[in-house]
Amino acid sequence: MTSTRLPGKVLMPIAGRAMLSWQLERMRRARTLDRIVVATTTLASDDAVVALCEAEHCDVTRGSETDVLSRYVHAARLFDAATVVRLTSDCPLMDPALIDQAVQRFADTGCDYLSNMLQPTYPYGLAVEVMKRQALLAAGDEATDPQEREHVTPFIYWRPQRFRLQSLAMSPDLSHHRWTVDTPQDFELVSRILAALYQRQPDFGIADVLALLEQHPEWVKINAHVEQKAVNRGTQDKP
Repeated sequence: MTSTRLPGKVLMPIAGRAMLSWQLERMRRARTLDRIVVATTTLASDDAVVALCEAEHCDVTRGSETDVLSRYVHAARLFDAATVVRLTSDCPLMDPALIDQAVQRFADTGCDYLSNMLQPTYPYGLAVEVMKRQALLAAGDEATDPQEREHVTPFIYWRPQRFRLQSLAMSPDLSHHRWTVDTPQDFELVSRILAALYQRQPDFGIADVLALLEQHPEWVKINAHVEQKAVNRGTQDKP
């Protein structure tokens, strides 16, 4: 709830439902996820997130606001997860089929960590990370750089000599599309897409969103000027 660019965004209403509720509904359509856990903070402002999770019958854990990595480690240990799929809470257009594809590729390759953002070709807002429990716990035990603690997985993907990494890419490159929600303009675009697609096709995917935007090319301009925040590599680049 304390997002700097759009405070309270996860509970902002889209077509009568909180944005996080939409995302939970989308994730539940993935066939490869055994359990969904929302790892929020202990801040009083996130009591509302906990209340939503309870209403949605979704598991929830709470931890540090800034040490997001510790929240993931706590959730993984509490629910004894062998494989962890990371999805951020501001991406209600997440494609369930993409989640399944990422989990299947992860299993097939036997890697420690897979992401479709190592080589960005998917629209921003469709980021999926899959990792072994051991890799996440190692990051939790050893990461000291504030960036590694805040952004959860840099400790892993900044160390390709230690962890077996796998990239999931698509063609054509669609990374110029922005479907995440960080600003009011992002929220406006995503709200239009959800409202337009869900009523007629609740199981919509990437191709359906692209087709809708082809019908409404002016929508893409709504957040075209928004820049994605970068994760800056810290100074503690340990082997």
